[in-house]
Amino acid sequence: MGTIADQRVGRRGRPPITPVPNTSRILRVRIGRPALLWWGWAAALFLLYATVSGRRQALVRTTGYDLGIFEQAVRSYAHLHAPVSPLRGDGFNLLGDHFHPVLAVLAPLYRLFPSPYTLLLAQAALLALAVVPLARQAARVLGRRAAHVVAFGYGLSWGIASAVGFDFHEVCFAVPLVSWALEALARRCWRRAIAWAVPLLLVKEDLGLTLAAIGAYVAWRGPRRLGIAAAVTGLVGSALEFKVLMPFFNPAGAYAHAANLAPAHHSLLTTLALAPLDAVRPEVKATTLVLVFAPAALIALRSPLALIALPTLGWRMLSTNVFHWGTAFHYTAVLMPVVFAALTDALRPYAADGGPLTRRHVRASLMTVAAVTLALIPSFPLAQIVHRSTWRTSPHVTAVRELLRRIPDGVTVAASNRLVPQLTSRTTVVLFPTFPVHWKLYETDGPIPRPTTQWIAYDRVPPESWPYPRGTWPYPAPRQDQEYALALAKYGYVRVAEADGISLLRSAERPSRTH
Repeated sequence: MGTIADQRVGRRGRPPITPVPNTSRILRVRIGRPALLWWGWAAALFLLYATVSGRRQALVRTTGYDLGIFEQAVRSYAHLHAPVSPLRGDGFNLLGDHFHPVLAVLAPLYRLFPSPYTLLLAQAALLALAVVPLARQAARVLGRRAAHVVAFGYGLSWGIASAVGFDFHEVCFAVPLVSWALEALARRCWRRAIAWAVPLLLVKEDLGLTLAAIGAYVAWRGPRRLGIAAAVTGLVGSALEFKVLMPFFNPAGAYAHAANLAPAHHSLLTTLALAPLDAVRPEVKATTLVLVFAPAALIALRSPLALIALPTLGWRMLSTNVFHWGTAFHYTAVLMPVVFAALTDALRPYAADGGPLTRRHVRASLMTVAAVTLALIPSFPLAQIVHRSTWRTSPHVTAVRELLRRIPDGVTVAASNRLVPQLTSRTTVVLFPTFPVHWKLYETDGPIPRPTTQWIAYDRVPPESWPYPRGTWPYPAPRQDQEYALALAKYGYVRVAEADGISLLRSAERPSRTH
């Protein structure tokens, strides 16, 4: 047996065995630390998005179409009214434009803080939250360093940047829902994935198709009945919203954007046959399709999760609305979680292999993702954070603020597109010159009805709107100047003040009770 000293040293002179320390406190700390990765990224991205969108509002770069419209809807919800938006048309219920009852969630917050910044901060938070499941799944499958790359790629991707750089939109609610659903799919938690995806029906009418795609994936990889039930729910839900609910709420009794879905050819058969070609021409469509998956270095295309992007890409590329084809605006935001969840899924087999060549392949792929993300940042709105103009208040912006302060609370105002979000929280605002006419969008060639508001705020200076084209909207500058001259000469308005291209007019007529 040996002496006690022999037992301590060991028979062959090995060092003594030290007792194992109590590591419970260390373990508790280490268990909590990984969560700092994804929640830390969410906090940082929230600050970035809030800063960019908040400065755009402060610099009069946001627009009535669409921030003003959504604020009017949320303001109506906050006062327990239907979401009527005067900017969208006289008495227009916004559920007849797009089906997004989820906006009512913001009503209590807006009632406490009635400001467009409430919507912008909510959007920043929702877009930032979507990084949590993406980074968490990447850490679980690929490791902590890879999770940082995925979080960086998603957070600074051009699809999210374009959404942050263009006002507020209901799709911000869909981004975290899709992100959590995709994490559940990757972990084969089928019921949880469906539970995250079903609320998409309350966000926008086309997202029922995304729910159907997630259901089809579940039917393919998991419980068939559950997947089929989810797919049918998504298809039927979208069909009801398109055919029943939105026409019911629309004052014209029809789907407001039906023209965007018109057949591209004379017959339905020809349209279906040529759809694959129509989806990539003109060339802007093909460019967008490549750029959607470019932030993941096209590696995401190896994963079947990438198929969940097909419904959104399909309706956009087959739409007749040219705004849907490009990289501007908010239309790509909901695709970014799909792209980065698919990236993680595509690299999973290589990470699981553990061989030196496969590890090198994963590292090279992630380095490419980071490089592509960095290369695309300067061309999209998040780059505004480092622009000198973002942190400088121009004399024009100062003039806007001073003139708009002269408009009393609670009155009716017809304002230029960029001036609208400066007024929507305290007045009833429509667009100047009058738009839309009889609830019809994009029809700007006919006669324009005269303004009937108590005030007119007209800005003839083309706004600073990088990275989007500089110019007036919805009418060309000469047409807007013509309507402004008619307001003074024919419609009974008098000029109250003018500075740096901004004119403030007031109606000389006594306001009616309808105002």
